Parts: sequence; structure tokens; C-alpha cells
Amino acid sequence: MIQPLQGIRVVDLSRAIAGPYCTALLADMGAEIIKVESINGGDSARAWPPFENEHSLYFESLNRSKRSICIDFYSPEGRDILDRLIEGADVLVENFKLGTLDKLGLTTEHLAELNPDLIVASVTGFGSTGPLKDDPGLDQVVQGMSGLMSVTGPPGGSFRVGVSIVDITSGMVSAFGIVSALLGRARGGAISRVSTSLLETGMNLSVFQGQRALSLGVAPTAQGNNHPTITPYGTFRTATEPINIAVGNEKQWRAFCALLGMPDTADDPRFRTGPLRTANRGELTGILESVLSTKPAAEWVPLITEADIPCGPIYDYTQAFESEQIAALGLVQEVQRQDGSRLPLVRGPLSVNGLASEIHSPPPLLGEHTAQILRELGITGEAIERLEAAGRVKVDERTTAARR
Repeated sequence: MIQPLQGIRVVDLSRAIAGPYCTALLADMGAEIIKVESINGGDSARAWPPFENEHSLYFESLNRSKRSICIDFYSPEGRDILDRLIEGADVLVENFKLGTLDKLGLTTEHLAELNPDLIVASVTGFGSTGPLKDDPGLDQVVQGMSGLMSVTGPPGGSFRVGVSIVDITSGMVSAFGIVSALLGRARGGAISRVSTSLLETGMNLSVFQGQRALSLGVAPTAQGNNHPTITPYGTFRTATEPINIAVGNEKQWRAFCALLGMPDTADDPRFRTGPLRTANRGELTGILESVLSTKPAAEWVPLITEADIPCGPIYDYTQAFESEQIAALGLVQEVQRQDGSRLPLVRGPLSVNGLASEIHSPPPLLGEHTAQILRELGITGEAIERLEAAGRVKVDERTTAARR
């Protein structure tokens, strides 16, 4: 695959999800990611389950195609190493609490002195201004504060989305900001900082639901597996397991009624228009499921799909990974950890010129590339050993050959 970001070096100070997801996307496109981790355990996600033996699958799912250097951030030697890395970087990524960069000595002025062309990308919890700017922010807290939980789950409930959706999308937004800044810089723009926050991203996920509240003063509520405004669009019972059906326009509505053998329903006064169908959703669902329950899901899905109506089964993740479409897309790629164990990973979601992104290397061990990166900075093997002995850097024992 063409790697449009090849030659771009990113110093990655981030941890947990939002920042690492951002830099994983950049790595997919060919950027060199140097993951700088604290000597006090590294990225916090390394300690989060689920585990496969000693390997955190949580961490590994987010840190493909990166190199890890492990240093003491607060020692003079560690800060010197960090300065030298930043001097040769195009981008610095961080998702610390507001003000942490300054505590590390990486003030705006110092960064500008080190590297006038550096782009700093930040993800915070609540942004850089306002009464909450200094508060810690985590995905579920922001899911609640952004309104997202209020529209998730069955009617009357408030449920978190089953993945850390605000963290993940904040990482996507940050990656977009970085690429935009790189393009702007290449065109002569003086761009030095891009930032987003979990709250800003979470609010942007509201789209038409948020617009309803803004324009009409009406707070939308949870609708379970039904689309909040379009009907029939949701989960429906069959003779076996439920399926998802999405009837999105009048043409599909008439085709759906014909397919179910009830063409007159298309012109029933209760269901003649989209708003009427939504207003009378309960009655309509009962009528539709009385027909859908006569055949198993495995028969309905191809019939409905062939009628150009979006439809599909409801898989758990194991079933999803076993599907023919996932295999055809090559979404799962296998790498080998340094200990020789096999690690299947989901590749990035982008393709360039029809070729899918690739995983270039397995997620790094803590400090796996410390010696290698220090040597690239011109530090000798003896000096690396002294730094390690003094507790200023960590070199993974399984990579001692890199010292030489």
C-alpha cells in the first residue's frame, strides 16, 4: 500500500485510548510512531485486562506498528532524551490532563525553541477553557455529560455504548486534525497546535439528536433498537433470531410491503408517510413481525437484501470475525510477538488506491526499542547502560542485542 505519511515522525506521549488510537491510525498510513512511556509502568493500558498470558490485549488492540522507548520523564537525563526526540519530530501527540506538558518542562515556548515546525496535538477531557478545563475526563463520564447515554438503551434507560466510543472518535478527530495541520504546513500555513476534547467530540456525535434539542427544545429519549425518527428501521423478530432491517425511504417501504405479501399496508392511512409510521410504530411493528415470524432469519436476510433494503443478522464479535465479508476484506492480520506467540489484530479501516492498510509490526513491549532509539540519537551502548543502571531508562531484557 502507498503510505502517504511515510517520512513523518510522531513523538507519542499519549496513553489509554484516545491518543493511542490516533497514533495507530497515523501508523497505518506510514508515519513513524515513537511511543515514549514512563519508566513507572508505561502506558496505563498495559495493566488493563483482558490478558493473554502476560500480554494486555487492551493495550495490544491500540498500539500496532509503533516503537516504545521507556524513560524517566522527570529526570534531567529523561528530559534531555525527550527534547532530542522532539527536535527531530514532525508531530507531538499527548492526551494528558491540561497543564501536564508544562510540568514536564514542555511549555509552548520551549517546544518552539526545540522545533519551530512542530505540530502539537492534544486531547483533553473538557477542553482548554471553561469551569471544567482542569477536571479529569474519561469516556463513560463524558458519554453521560454529552447526552449520549440518554439516547442509548431501552426506553426509559440510560446506557453507555458498549465500546469507548468517545475515546475512539476523539482519536479519529485528532488524527484528522494532525493530517489537516500537516497539509496546511506543507502549503505554508503557520500551524503549531491542534486540539480536541472528549466533550467536544461527544457533543459532535449528537448530530440530528442534538439538533432536535437545539432547534425544538425537545430532549430526545432512548428508543432501544429502533431508529429514533425513521420507521420501520430497527430490530425485528423472526421465526428464529432477530434481524436488523432499515427501510429508509418510500421506495423501500413499498418494496418491503410487497415482499412481505401485504402491499395494501403501504397505503394504510396509519402508515402512509414516514412521520405517521413513526407515530404508529407499535402497531406497525406488530403487523410486520406477524409476517416476519413465519420464516427463519437465514431466509429473510437474503430476500430482503435482494430487494435493495438494508438488512443483516446480529452477530456477537466471534461471529463477526468468522463472517465471509470480514475475511474477504482481510480485516484481521496476524503478527508475531517478540516471544513468538501469535497475535491476530484488526487492521486499520482505510484503503489507499484500493489497497488496504497493513500492520507493520506487533505492539511493542515496554521499552522494547529504547536502546535502538537512543542509538539513533547518537548515544553509545556504554552510555545507555549507564542510563539504565541509574534508572533513567528501561531497556526490555529481551532486546539487549539492540545495545550493541
